[in-house]
Amino acid sequence: MAKDRAKNMAEDGYVHVRGAREHNLKNVDLDIPRGQLVVFTGVSGSGKSSLAFGTLYAEAQRRYLESVSPYARRLFHQMPVPEVDEIEGLPPAVALQQQRGTPTARSSVGSVSTLSNSLRMLYSRAGDYPKGQELLYAESFSPNTPQGACPRCSGLGRIYDVTEHSMVPDDSLTIRERAIAAWPPAWHGQNLRDILVTLGYDVDTPWRELPKKDRDWILYTDESPTVPVYAGFTPKETKAALKRKETPSYQGTFTGVRRYVMQTFANTESASMKKRVARYMVSSACPECEGKRLRRESLSVTFAGHDIAEISRLPLARLAELLLPYAQGKDKDEDKRHLHNEQLIVRRRIAADLAARLEVLLALGLGYLALERSTPTLSPGELQRLRLATQVRSSLFGVVYVLDEPSSGLHPADTEALLDALAQLKAAGNSLFVVEHALDVIRQADWLVDVGPLAGERGGQVLYSGVPEGLRKIEASQTRRYLFGEAPSPQRTPREPGGWLKLAGVHRNNLKDLEVAFPLGVLTSVTGVSGSGKSSLVSQVLVELVSQALGQGGAAQDEQPDEPDLERDEELPLAGHIVSGMEGVRRLVRVDQKPIGRTPRSNLATYTGLFDQVRKLFAATKDAKKRRYDAGRFSFNVAKGRCEHCAGEGFVMVELLFLPSVYAPCPTCEGARYNAETLEVTYRGKNIAEVLGMTVGEAIDFFKDEGAVERSLEVLNEVGLDYLRLGQPATELSGGEAQRIKLASELQRATRGDALYVLDEPTTGLHPVDADRLMVQLNRLVDAGNTVIVVEHTMRVVAGSDWVIDVGPGAGDEGGSVVASGLPQDVARNKKSRTARYLAAQMN
Repeated sequence: MAKDRAKNMAEDGYVHVRGAREHNLKNVDLDIPRGQLVVFTGVSGSGKSSLAFGTLYAEAQRRYLESVSPYARRLFHQMPVPEVDEIEGLPPAVALQQQRGTPTARSSVGSVSTLSNSLRMLYSRAGDYPKGQELLYAESFSPNTPQGACPRCSGLGRIYDVTEHSMVPDDSLTIRERAIAAWPPAWHGQNLRDILVTLGYDVDTPWRELPKKDRDWILYTDESPTVPVYAGFTPKETKAALKRKETPSYQGTFTGVRRYVMQTFANTESASMKKRVARYMVSSACPECEGKRLRRESLSVTFAGHDIAEISRLPLARLAELLLPYAQGKDKDEDKRHLHNEQLIVRRRIAADLAARLEVLLALGLGYLALERSTPTLSPGELQRLRLATQVRSSLFGVVYVLDEPSSGLHPADTEALLDALAQLKAAGNSLFVVEHALDVIRQADWLVDVGPLAGERGGQVLYSGVPEGLRKIEASQTRRYLFGEAPSPQRTPREPGGWLKLAGVHRNNLKDLEVAFPLGVLTSVTGVSGSGKSSLVSQVLVELVSQALGQGGAAQDEQPDEPDLERDEELPLAGHIVSGMEGVRRLVRVDQKPIGRTPRSNLATYTGLFDQVRKLFAATKDAKKRRYDAGRFSFNVAKGRCEHCAGEGFVMVELLFLPSVYAPCPTCEGARYNAETLEVTYRGKNIAEVLGMTVGEAIDFFKDEGAVERSLEVLNEVGLDYLRLGQPATELSGGEAQRIKLASELQRATRGDALYVLDEPTTGLHPVDADRLMVQLNRLVDAGNTVIVVEHTMRVVAGSDWVIDVGPGAGDEGGSVVASGLPQDVARNKKSRTARYLAAQMN
């Protein structure tokens, strides 16, 4: 009977979910159609992703992996088994999530899209070879293989070494004053300096005044003399002790500075040591391959007059133009003279396949990218569209594609192309389950699932499941107000600029000798199609120039990676200058979407400083004072307060050989992270672990009248993060959530005005109601005398700005200019702007 019921449910064209309880879902029952574009909506944190990814996709993956051999399962990143009673009628699923690429420059647009594989085959089988050269296999055209990689730089395109300036940055210091910065700190460095004294080198004369012969030997020698060391002796006393053949403190072995740096980087297992010595290494283009990463034999083969490295650097739009004649068999006759008929057929077939796949990428607005572009430099939205393009060409049938905000980072013009690609997948007989906030995408849905009504514990319910028009009647839905025009666009009188920050001579990526003026004391939105040059202008050049002018150095507050990455792209030279306006900027704050921490020990409470205040409250209780517990006792990072069994992690990892590792609550503290004695101390009836388990919304009520704590919580609530737990690990936060936590931290500070805030797409991952709340906070910053500049695609935000700068008109080589600059209503009337019609529609 149960089997017949399951069969009937599976064949009725619907996916049936019963009893979904993943994360905050409240025992959800749901029926959704297959073969349709189903959009999951709801405020940020309502449970949309828990339903689409944590339940539907996780179950589809689990079922698929059950059919795979145990050995093969180990190669997959397996999601946890979802909390759900049953799901019937669920086809195989493919997830396209908002995740960054692997953190290595070896992963590229070409490798993610698999276009590079076809291109290598084209060069191997139908390239133009020098006379007499043997045929090369496709692997020889990849810098990631032994057959193709340049032997000098191992396929990186750059070589790494040290220079005198990198090892001795301040040559006015003496060796005793640690002029040789690259040498190790503490005792080891002192040991090397003492050895130089024994060897007779002058350690008390400024480095620049030492003979070049001496400097070169100290820095570059490969000799390793072992000599007696007299610790604490002056050079004069050391000389006398050597003469008397006095017993030394010990025998010390010298290591040249270059040798120390290179050997330490290559051999140390300490991430911090490796990171330290990497600071003294400088990179330059490999002289063997000239930065092209390949062997000379591979670079000698050409196609259409380009070697494979040159063709991989072309924008995809230009590459498509170049391949089209070959795909159609209309290439010039002289190109065919050296080719056999078989080679001509191979050339045409591979070129036609490449051209067809490139067409999909161009339709998705990615024509400005190049095949060699490394994935860490791509936005999550760009990376997801790359994967989407691959799926459009895959010709799969009967699959569920689960997408996570595919319109993220997309200009409305590019969203139209995205919808076309989704329509192709649906027309091929597939189902599309899309988590989305963009109203343009929601309006195209065949079926809506609205989750809410609010976030966190106050969400997790399906408010509506059906055709879009039916949502109009659902009073509890926040989405309804925006979808059906009940939430009017913010209209107000734009503020007058208090001055202008003018840049000139800007060169970066597709920006060529650009001049631009940013108004001060107002909220400015910088718009333009994806790849037009917005982020290059604002998040790179503007930030770098202002940082330099303020003496902040570097690209303003970028977090350093935990480990050195010599494969990262080299820093681009600073091209451009500030003409005027810096008198109106005292401080620069860049609020980006980088993680607030890389381990579960970093969380919302620790990052914002809120946890310090909470721990002080616990330490001030009578019980804590009686036990002599200080604030440190209430940190799960400190030995005296944490559970020793799990070292304050709250869980232990259980290895299951052929299944995903399971993280089980610690059997000693049961996930609380603290030892029993610490948990005995309570504040207002709650222990420290219970407080960390509260959401921001719950904590506001709990800490009422506790000044500093209450203010921190209120700000987090105001930027739409009331659903996050205070102890929510940084690793569980999205980029948009991390950015809003950083903004909340800034809003807590007493501001004196004249600060410049730069935000790159701050509404990423936000429901329109949360975007409105965020705008309130940004306007408060401006009202306090600051300047806010946002790179933004959401027209509702752009319409509510004081000033708009539109960059374009197109992407890549077709962009890089300021198309329009003015009040929102003026830009909406500009016929050259691709943003204008979407902005005008929002303002009407």
